[in-house]
Amino acid sequence: MERKIKKERLGWYFYDWANSAFPTTVITVFLGPYLTSIANAVADKNGMLSIFGIDISSGAYFPYLVSISVLLQVIILPLIGGLVDKTNMKKLILGITAYIGAFSTLALFFLEGERILFGGLMFLVANIAFGSSAVVYNSILNDIADISERDSVSSKGWAFGYIGGGLLLLLNLIFYSKAESFGVSGGFAVRICLASAGAWWAVFTIPTLMWVRNYKSSSQARANFAKVLKSGFGQLFITLKSIRKYPKTLFFLLAYLMYNDGVQAVITLAAQFGQEEIGLEISFLTTVILIVQFVAFFGSLAFGYLADKIGSKNSLIVSLVIWIAAVAYAFLYLYGESEFMILGIAIGFVLGGTQALSRSLFSKMIPKGREAEYFSLYELSERGTSWLAPLIFGVVYQFSGSYRYAILSLLLFFAIGLVMLLFAKVEEAISEANKPDSL
Repeated sequence: MERKIKKERLGWYFYDWANSAFPTTVITVFLGPYLTSIANAVADKNGMLSIFGIDISSGAYFPYLVSISVLLQVIILPLIGGLVDKTNMKKLILGITAYIGAFSTLALFFLEGERILFGGLMFLVANIAFGSSAVVYNSILNDIADISERDSVSSKGWAFGYIGGGLLLLLNLIFYSKAESFGVSGGFAVRICLASAGAWWAVFTIPTLMWVRNYKSSSQARANFAKVLKSGFGQLFITLKSIRKYPKTLFFLLAYLMYNDGVQAVITLAAQFGQEEIGLEISFLTTVILIVQFVAFFGSLAFGYLADKIGSKNSLIVSLVIWIAAVAYAFLYLYGESEFMILGIAIGFVLGGTQALSRSLFSKMIPKGREAEYFSLYELSERGTSWLAPLIFGVVYQFSGSYRYAILSLLLFFAIGLVMLLFAKVEEAISEANKPDSL
């Protein structure tokens, strides 16, 4: 039995290895700067784009896309959570959403010329599928690990993902740096790198689907596929009504949504900030973000160890203090390559711990049988799917014309999240969620 669960956990880790290619190669490194460059090329003399009759700054196009993708997920992710918990099709839904995301990412190979709408659409589909598959993936944590093991298993999953995402990014960095010697233009090289993330995602999802069992939900509220699908918009309200019964869990989730919005905005917009505000080359940005991946591997494990010593909540508080210091450093001192490298290393160390411990801590606060449904709310502000912080970033940039002031605006999200976390009663939330009468 022990050998079997180890293989299942390895299969679970492999999905983080597979889909980490999307936030790393696509969102964090290549798509933001590349799509922005295309938008700049087709913008008018004032740097404005007309999208369905709405004028927006070309520099704000990508941040706005991130925000739109999450607004759509407000409807879609709770529906996915309801399907998973009430239809016993966990593995099937994971496979469908994973491959929709992978193939949409592959289609980014055709993003060139004036195809900014096509590129935006493919990104929206891929990012929504990424979030949907993560709802299912996160819910499986409760199936393969007891409460006492979740900090460790979650940290190992994130660490595994950072190595996978970092390895593909390393291969892409080598290819991009040698592209011209093979007669390949920079733009064509970027498109190949974007498509490689889709191929990586598709191939390495296979071990997950092979080794992880199709766990059946313990939810007493069973329904068939058609009934849950029919609920549509109503599923979000059903989930929100349910979580209101656990106010301490809800309070932690709100704290998480605030500080993680800041985390995801930094991940999503760092490369765009480096290119547009500081004038850094994409090859250097890729190198830094590659280093971040491998530093985050050790950071994930280190914060898992720290959680064993001082607790998950206290470890998260430490991580948020570091995030606040990092944003302040970016605003005051980030003007060149060396400063960007220092910032990248600091963020890399704290990044994995913040994400891994947030996931494992929230998993302990979920009543049995509602894992995917509750994780659908959690995922609304997970990797690459934050909405308010990128929106504020885009608005501040549009009105100030400065990426530096835009990055400073993210400080608010970390500060509010930290204050809320300080007041969160996580132990009581865990106790309430795991009472027999909570089922």
